[in-house]
Amino acid sequence: MSSQGYEEELRSERDHVAGLYARLDAERARAKGEYRAALRGDGATPMERDVEVRARAKEVKRLDVADNGLCFGRLDAITGERSYIGRIGLFDEENEYEPVLLDWRAPAARAFYVATAASPENMRRRRQFHTSGRRVVDFTDEEFGRPGEDARGDAALLAAVNAPRGEGMRDIVATIQAEQDEIIRHAHPGVLVIEGGPGTGKTVVALHRVAYLLYTQRERMERHGVLVVGPNPAFLNHIGRVLPSLGESDVVFMTTGDLVPRLRVTAEDTPEVARIKGSLKILDVLAAAVADRQRLPENPLPVELSDVTVRIDAETAEWARQEARDSGLPHNEARAVFREIVTYVLTERAVARIGRGWLTRENREAWEDLRVDVHEDLAESDQFIAALDELWPVLTPETLLGPLYESRERLRAAGADEALLRTQGDAWTVSDVPLLDELADLLGQDKAADRTADRERAEEAEYAEGVLEILQMERHDLMDDEDHLLAQDLVDAEDLADRFVEHDTRELVERAAADRDWTYRHVVVDEAQELSEMDWRVLMRRCPARSFTVVGDLAQRRSEAGARSWGAMLEPYVPGRWVYRSLSVNYRTPSEIMTVAAALLAEFAPAVQPPDSVRACGVQPWSRQVTEDELPAAIEEFRRAEAGREGTSVVIGPPGVPGAVAASETKGLEFDAVLVVDPDEILADGPRGAAELYVALTRATQRLGVLHRGPLPKALAGLVEAGTA
Repeated sequence: MSSQGYEEELRSERDHVAGLYARLDAERARAKGEYRAALRGDGATPMERDVEVRARAKEVKRLDVADNGLCFGRLDAITGERSYIGRIGLFDEENEYEPVLLDWRAPAARAFYVATAASPENMRRRRQFHTSGRRVVDFTDEEFGRPGEDARGDAALLAAVNAPRGEGMRDIVATIQAEQDEIIRHAHPGVLVIEGGPGTGKTVVALHRVAYLLYTQRERMERHGVLVVGPNPAFLNHIGRVLPSLGESDVVFMTTGDLVPRLRVTAEDTPEVARIKGSLKILDVLAAAVADRQRLPENPLPVELSDVTVRIDAETAEWARQEARDSGLPHNEARAVFREIVTYVLTERAVARIGRGWLTRENREAWEDLRVDVHEDLAESDQFIAALDELWPVLTPETLLGPLYESRERLRAAGADEALLRTQGDAWTVSDVPLLDELADLLGQDKAADRTADRERAEEAEYAEGVLEILQMERHDLMDDEDHLLAQDLVDAEDLADRFVEHDTRELVERAAADRDWTYRHVVVDEAQELSEMDWRVLMRRCPARSFTVVGDLAQRRSEAGARSWGAMLEPYVPGRWVYRSLSVNYRTPSEIMTVAAALLAEFAPAVQPPDSVRACGVQPWSRQVTEDELPAAIEEFRRAEAGREGTSVVIGPPGVPGAVAASETKGLEFDAVLVVDPDEILADGPRGAAELYVALTRATQRLGVLHRGPLPKALAGLVEAGTA
């Protein structure tokens, strides 16, 4: 194409994209008008209004995400038909809803990502736009069918991977590569494992797969939502913008420490204790710990009634305990069986003693009346309740597990390793979360507490209903001045309606995060190699359909309780229902840095093939030996140098290095520049120190430096000494 022809095409494309934005603006105006009408809710019940408002709000939110990069490319078919590809779909309502912009997830848009000269998918050309705000800056064309051309052009890709990093992960909707697209659109209904080395884009591919599933299975998935599990809050914050930028908001982000609502993790286990807690062998310990709290009295327990004193002896308690255990009910629910048997025995004994000498067997009515009296007496007896609490206490996961950790005797009775002993039982760790979750099932609910809660909720619902009616009348009084109808009015009403038993108006994300029993339609697990066997039990409970996208890299595993193979973790839950896909191209780490990291990988995981870097950056990674006194100044020098550059930077080091973060805290993150301090100490941190250092070395997208006080590890010999680069 001549220079003049290119300029004419560029003007034409700018006009076309401007027309798409005009259509987007019109769609937004329509959606916002419908949203305001839904807020008014003329003639609708509060519940109907709420449903309509939510639907209209979602539409407004979907349209709002499209301002940046609405249209990023064009496909020209060999038939002459043109299709524009973008972040959302737009349609021509006046022309039988013909698509004027294809959603990137639509089947017709797939060729944009997978067409090559060797396999053009009936396409003649792929055009990629480079935009700034709403304006097309330039474009690149890739013609299919030309001799010798068998790969897609990479100008847009290289521009994206070379761009300075911001505060969060960006979507890759405009630059999805063929191997990534195959995974994103994978139709397997079970568990899909995506493994890839550093920088292969496995996380962002998994998130785009969620967006694709929500697009193709929206009705099924929206009712339950999607759970994304990551290694730490920093990682979740880093990836948290990707799905909203794709118009998807029904997604809950959690670490494994968040899986039990309202639990605060305040401590950290040693690797050995984490390994013990992460093994399925701990299930026997938990079951034994529950059984140990179902006690027999050493001496008969007296219960004083109005007319007689009866006693709960070991024989009665043993019969009641066996009946309760045989019921198969969880501990708290089986307490009713235990109580029923004990109540029966004590009632018969009391009636026999009270009626001795005057009550005949023929007087059945008197017998029954007496039994009723004794039943009521027992029900109101504090001594009886105290005896039940001693023999079969109502337990929560916390009130069982905390005291277990604090007692050698209880640990021994449960067959537990004494390494679990600690002085503060309720100083919860991440490894305690799956145990507490398991105990929630083993213990079950306290039915009496449930009945009290039901009464309280009913009272709150009655109050909320009355207030909502008042708010509704106040809204109608303000209808003449539409500006007074603010979204805050709706929020206030929703806060009250949260108490409404029949209709919980909280957003799905809020409801799901607060409900331990919530089940999701799909779960994404990132850094999955770190999850223990017990962690997987929790996640499988959260997704009965067993629909997962599992993301990880076994070579980066640090946890002793983590996965050594995917099959060992997954086969017990989804036998034959999981598939494996790998990503082999490194889009983050330039070849200069990856060469150094690959040398380390060859030492601790020689069977693992490092990913191939898609680019070079032209900057050699360096090392510099410093003294103890020189280290702070050297770190500050790095920070000052990076402060003058665009992008992000981080210092990674072992504990004690001023201002440094641990390598484990940077998993899944990326920075323009990375300074690694004392790599020899990172290597020395337990058996997985090499994996930690590998993570640290592969966070950089442009520049890597290493400061070391001790000897430089032999695996890092490929670093250039500072000052000689």
